[in-house]
Amino acid sequence: MKKLLLSAVIFVLGLQIQAAYLYIPMDETQKNHLKSYGIAYWILTQDVEVDWLLNYNGGSFLVKHHQLIENECIIRGVSYQVISDAQANSILAKISSPSSNMDVMKLEKHPKIAVYSPKSKQPWDDAVTLVLTYAEIPYDVIFDDDVMYNELPKYDWLHLHHEDFTGQYGKFYKTYHHFPWYQQQQKEYEESARKHGFSKVSHLKLAIVKRIKTYVASGGFLFAMCSATDTYDIALAAEGIDICESIYDGDPADPQAQQKLDYSKTMAFENFEIERNPLEYEYSNIDNQQQMRGLNQSNDFFSLFQFSAKWDPIPTMLTQNHEKIIRGFMGQTTSFKKSLIKSDVVIMGETRSIDEARYIHGVLGKGFWTFYGGHDPEDYQHYVNEEPTDLNLHPNSAGYRLILNNILFPAAKQKKQKT
Repeated sequence: MKKLLLSAVIFVLGLQIQAAYLYIPMDETQKNHLKSYGIAYWILTQDVEVDWLLNYNGGSFLVKHHQLIENECIIRGVSYQVISDAQANSILAKISSPSSNMDVMKLEKHPKIAVYSPKSKQPWDDAVTLVLTYAEIPYDVIFDDDVMYNELPKYDWLHLHHEDFTGQYGKFYKTYHHFPWYQQQQKEYEESARKHGFSKVSHLKLAIVKRIKTYVASGGFLFAMCSATDTYDIALAAEGIDICESIYDGDPADPQAQQKLDYSKTMAFENFEIERNPLEYEYSNIDNQQQMRGLNQSNDFFSLFQFSAKWDPIPTMLTQNHEKIIRGFMGQTTSFKKSLIKSDVVIMGETRSIDEARYIHGVLGKGFWTFYGGHDPEDYQHYVNEEPTDLNLHPNSAGYRLILNNILFPAAKQKKQKT
């Protein structure tokens, strides 16, 4: 009896010795892809490194086994496997093979995250804050005061909420200028401009985008969706030019504004034409407008590019997914005309049939930026005052996964800069 008991103890101890790694799959076997990113982030907050297995089963995670990590996976409903040293080494050997389009990216630290958004309640939600909250990844909300008071360097990652950086209040005037929320937003923005010594909201927003550009060039990471993408570049190109009509700033726009745009100041787009009609719900021809796209919810999809994990680790990281064909979704800025994208910009997702880009990336100085067209990956046509998406219904959203790839990107920043 004692021998049997001793054998059982030795067997259990042997299993514990062999079960040295915790593997989080990110292919179709994962029950909750979105919360898996939250687990990876949480592990980093414990000062434990995480291996991100690029192009291996949808971009899976591998970490040294610890019971606390396993418990956290159970609590959050994340699929995992406890594997031995030998199994982990076999996976790593397969990935390291020169013939495989895979690589290991070591995540070293948790990035500090900021979301640039008005502190007052907005009549629409934001996909990034929704998924950060669902994945249990902490973030700070910052706005004009924080940027102007030089708070940006405190953060590794900055998301631009669906902002209009041109000073035209989202070009909602025609439909919503009588609504209390619109009037309150205009009042708050004008007060903020005066507070910081500007006579117009557009002048304050220009100062904001220039400070953000400096933040990126100094090593920060910028992520933007929907109208925060094209209006950011429009504001940069229109520096010193009045592109706002009197209903927005009290005086007429410069009639020669288009001819005076300076595309050398922009990050992503060039040669675009601004929308001069103040009542038109569009900023420029960068956005491939819905009536021109000829697509609807049933046939609107975009495909992710396949990059070389060993030679192009950055876009490889940003496109990790269990699906390569992603359901499209609309926004005030839905997509980007390829003909207006600068040549050094990396296109990571496209709708080839209509020659548009949906997901793009670039480098500026020591930093990086990513623009993602559309408003909500799980709500095809989101409206003002519509209820926010319940991500409990979409734990495996491929569209939302692209956002979370960007969240983890700065965690590997130091290694990437050395290669």
